[in-house]
Amino acid sequence: MLKTLIFKLILAMWFIGWAPIMLVGLVSSRLNRFLVTTNARGVLMLARYIGGIKYQIHWPAREENGVPTQPNENARLDGKSIIAAKHMSILEIAILETNIPHSFFIVKRELLWIPIYGWAFWRMGLQPVNRARGATNMKKLADAVAKKIRNGMVLIIFPEGTRVKPGMRPPLRRGLLFLAETLKLPILPVGTDAGCYWPKKGRIHSGTANVYFEPELPCTATLDEISAAINRHSA
Repeated sequence: MLKTLIFKLILAMWFIGWAPIMLVGLVSSRLNRFLVTTNARGVLMLARYIGGIKYQIHWPAREENGVPTQPNENARLDGKSIIAAKHMSILEIAILETNIPHSFFIVKRELLWIPIYGWAFWRMGLQPVNRARGATNMKKLADAVAKKIRNGMVLIIFPEGTRVKPGMRPPLRRGLLFLAETLKLPILPVGTDAGCYWPKKGRIHSGTANVYFEPELPCTATLDEISAAINRHSA
């Protein structure tokens, strides 16, 4: 428990110390993204050296020889697919942000109201959504997402809608299907066991967290098929 308290205290100090730097970064979108990504790398560094948490990414394997595909050789990470990821921890957010260039997340709009950090997230292209607006909001969301993807950005979405504990399998939100079908984009499922090491609440545990990129699914895939793929290797 002491290690967890020390880690969370140092992490809080890290975020506070970075706040004025992030504020300066707002002057340029390129500088802002660089600083946000550098901040995320720092979070991973603290997780490793203070919390004892390493991570490993398992990329989809090539069918002919099973050799893992590196991200810069994987056409499915070029903005022409929707990455649908399991959400268990801050850890996988930092992993995805630092390993998928030009990525952006769909987030609840309230997150962007946070002073400095929320402004930085908006500047780097995170897409807010008002969940109370229904179908009208989804049409606007699809238009906004399509524009960013045309500009070379990569959409990452957490279709379960919130962080979950290991073993939880909540139903996926239908917004993922709406975006995939409307934009005609295939879906790249991503599983993880990050919550076993850095849970939403409680103690952190040393070890190697895993992030699994699963084979791509068509835009016509069902929620059950997507859920099965996301949870295939998840905790």
